[in-house]
Amino acid sequence: MKKNIIVIMADQLRRDFVGPYTPNINALINDSVQFSNAYCNSPLCVPARATFFTSTHPGNSGCLINPWEESDHKHGYIKAGIPSLYTILEDEWDSWHSGKQHLFTEDHFHEKPESKTKWLPLDGGKERREYLEKNNIKSPGGSAYKAYLPEIMNQKTTKVKAYSIPTTGLYPNNVKDFYDGFITSDSLTAIRERDKSKPFMLNAMFLAPHPPLQIPNPYYDKYQEAPLSDNVGKWYSAQSPLQMYQLTGFIGSRYSREDWKEIWRVYAGLVNLLDDCVGQIIDELKKENMYDDSIIIFTSDHGEMLGSHGLWQKMCLYEESAAIPLSFKLPNNEFAGKKIDRFVSHIDVLPTILDLLKVEKNEHIQGQSLVPLFNDKTIEDKPVFIQHDGNGALGTHQRCIIKDGYKLIVDTHFDEKFFELYDLNNDPLETKNESMLKTDVTKELLNTLINHMKENQDLLTFEINDFEEFLINRTDLINKPQSEMLM
Repeated sequence: MKKNIIVIMADQLRRDFVGPYTPNINALINDSVQFSNAYCNSPLCVPARATFFTSTHPGNSGCLINPWEESDHKHGYIKAGIPSLYTILEDEWDSWHSGKQHLFTEDHFHEKPESKTKWLPLDGGKERREYLEKNNIKSPGGSAYKAYLPEIMNQKTTKVKAYSIPTTGLYPNNVKDFYDGFITSDSLTAIRERDKSKPFMLNAMFLAPHPPLQIPNPYYDKYQEAPLSDNVGKWYSAQSPLQMYQLTGFIGSRYSREDWKEIWRVYAGLVNLLDDCVGQIIDELKKENMYDDSIIIFTSDHGEMLGSHGLWQKMCLYEESAAIPLSFKLPNNEFAGKKIDRFVSHIDVLPTILDLLKVEKNEHIQGQSLVPLFNDKTIEDKPVFIQHDGNGALGTHQRCIIKDGYKLIVDTHFDEKFFELYDLNNDPLETKNESMLKTDVTKELLNTLINHMKENQDLLTFEINDFEEFLINRTDLINKPQSEMLM
């Protein structure tokens, strides 16, 4: 019989929080093949999921942003006709979705009656909504957890929008009334009520540890402290100043390293809440004698800056935002404990799943199967490409290539471009921008990035001359010590 597929996806989970606060996830990873250098392909909820579920680069899928603004919302949807994990497998697998539904398509396939996937809503459905209303139970967050900031729309106009800030607080209700309590309950229902005549597929899309950081006990009081990364609350003199035009810097720069200590403590509690939810799913799979026969993928849609580089949320291409946990638990725990350091990304997940299931790939798939790596075989050495095109509307753009241990980031705001080159092997916290020192490496990576953009219907175009102009215009950075500025 075909194997079960369970995808467990966190939302906005920093990769370095997996371990200290996640005993259940750690146990799952110990039974899995773990990729220690994995990345999303766009550090934003909707486009991140578009690439994950379709194995299509954002330019080709058409999904670049969260489609919140009418003027730009067409850039937040996957083009009609591009298959996804759901549409490929739901005919033969008993397919369920629980939690956050941010896989947006032009044809709105999840709303069509012919969709065979059972779509369980994020808020738990009408029955739970009535229960919350009857008991006067409010959702986490509110005005105290948001602030106003400018957002550029359609590259032409500016609008004031409210987005989350790292305010922390105690959610006065139980975990079962928290979003992730709903998602866990629905996931367990899917496992128990599945069609046992078919192989089972569950995509459990958790909200944690996405803000607001108003969380219930015992998790709010769980940790007295969470040790900060060395780059938290620090703005490095040669990092892109264009971040200040985005939510990341506009909000993140307001907080000091001392402020981030409390924020990290509460975020750690929310990560531990997520871990307990994952533990319940794993326990239920074992109770139903499904664990050994299942392929279980654990990952996050993207990361969270959480004060690193003086930034907040995701929406940038530094490691804390773009790096993600990624593991594959195979049937009978084959290759359990194997760690692979190869640079990979979410675009490779769908072809890996299809390879494991012996299902034919479609013409839209751009990633490659990672299965040969499980057996220490070779695959094509492809760079990792990451991009960001704005939050709820097209705004500032960023492009990134990771190859041979180097990461090149090109940050843009209208006509201005800023270049950053980091040696990830020797500077994993990205404190030293070497683009002005290693110009040959920068140009080589930029050439590869330019070709990728041309081949994948990118809205942007770069030229080598852009870097030459950067070197001329930013002589203030050349040979300048990479000093840090405390926030």
